[in-house]
Amino acid sequence: MISIRAVTKTYRMGDIEVHALNEVDLDIDDGEFLAIMGPSGSGKSTLMNIIGCLDIPTSGSYELDGIEVNGLTDDELTAIRNHKLGFVFQSFNLLPRLSALEQVELPLTYARVPNRRAVAKAALERVGLGDRIHHKPTELSGGQQQRVAIARALVNHPSLILADEPTGALDTRSTGEIIALFEELNSQGITVVFVTHEPEVAAHTRRQVHIRDGKVVLDTADATPASSLAEETAAWRPRAEEAAG
Repeated sequence: MISIRAVTKTYRMGDIEVHALNEVDLDIDDGEFLAIMGPSGSGKSTLMNIIGCLDIPTSGSYELDGIEVNGLTDDELTAIRNHKLGFVFQSFNLLPRLSALEQVELPLTYARVPNRRAVAKAALERVGLGDRIHHKPTELSGGQQQRVAIARALVNHPSLILADEPTGALDTRSTGEIIALFEELNSQGITVVFVTHEPEVAAHTRRQVHIRDGKVVLDTADATPASSLAEETAAWRPRAEEAAG
């Protein structure tokens, strides 16, 4: 369970104070599958970094499973990331010289988990790559590389996966396969949060939270009429396409 109350995140750019997030309130229940949406610069990635304990709010409260995250030490934040959270990124973040098995073993090495090879192999089999465990990134397709990244995120059995534009570097077919994999993981009880500017990707989730100028402006959990959601999506599409281009 995630509970965010009046969270603000500010940065200074010279003499200017920039509000990346401005009084955000958000609850995410265990087992949800949702998308955080918005154009470039809206604050969605900042919100993901705070949820993922990669950054801390300037003000406000963030509770993860009943624990107030603000004020925790670096070691305590690291422990939360290692045991509760899994991260998947658009660029895969794979090391070029390591095999798929070695990539997935890395988090286990840092956590000093015994039988690392067997655990990593099981994670790769879980995402359908049991026959590719010795392949390096250059020997894998984009979709397969993302599966390796997902296996790496799963290997410590997180309760929450944060995926930042996880299909942004994939073709249409691979995108469908990766979304189907996330749907399967969610059906197994893992909370999945996408960060995306693509309505087509967000449409596969059960809830969409729209961010604009650091504020939540639309949350489909509030039963906003579909016409309003369509209007918001249409309004953002040109800006999202401009940012992407």
